Amino acid sequence: MSLLEFARGPALQAGIAIFVFGVTWRLLALLLLPRLRERSVARPGSPPAVWAGLREIGRRSLPWTGLPKASLFGTLNGYVFHLGIAIVVFGLAQHIVFIRGLFGVAWPNLSSNLVNAVAIVTVASMLAALARRIASPVLRLLSNVDDYLSWLLAFLPVITGVAAVAHLGARYETLLAAHILSVALFLAWFPFGKLMHAFLVFVTRAQTGAFFARRGAEA
Repeated sequence: MSLLEFARGPALQAGIAIFVFGVTWRLLALLLLPRLRERSVARPGSPPAVWAGLREIGRRSLPWTGLPKASLFGTLNGYVFHLGIAIVVFGLAQHIVFIRGLFGVAWPNLSSNLVNAVAIVTVASMLAALARRIASPVLRLLSNVDDYLSWLLAFLPVITGVAAVAHLGARYETLLAAHILSVALFLAWFPFGKLMHAFLVFVTRAQTGAFFARRGAEA
């Protein structure tokens, strides 16, 4: 079995299986936690919990206008690489073909030149985020192995994908295998590290919105 066959077959299958099992387990473990019965009376005019939760998800997904200048770059840069990764994953034709093979759904792809440009910007943005974390005494103190490992495993699929498209450093088959293996590692680690915030952020924001809306307070 060649490296590419291993990457496309057992490695990717194992990564997807661990991802699905891990995410399901984490979400169920959270949602099935015992909860105290809500004994307080909702404030008059408070919105339904579902609407309050959805509203809070939308509100906290937008940049806060009161951000201090010191944290403005970090916040805006976070939007850049998060949106960049989303565009690369869901806009590249090859990725859409892969997703269609898994789920049977597809959509029009973006121009490959546009996706490639976004990928390069994403690489620069992620490197800037890492440099900021290392340079800032506060962020460096708050960071642990999970922060750096999660960054690395998110960065590798992007940089190996750029290298594969540009045919940089090795044969295309080797670069493609490295890209797929990095995706498999990313998927396998996803449920167990801070990458899981991609799912948990919506749960926590919805819960916060519902909690405060019932009491007539702003989150």
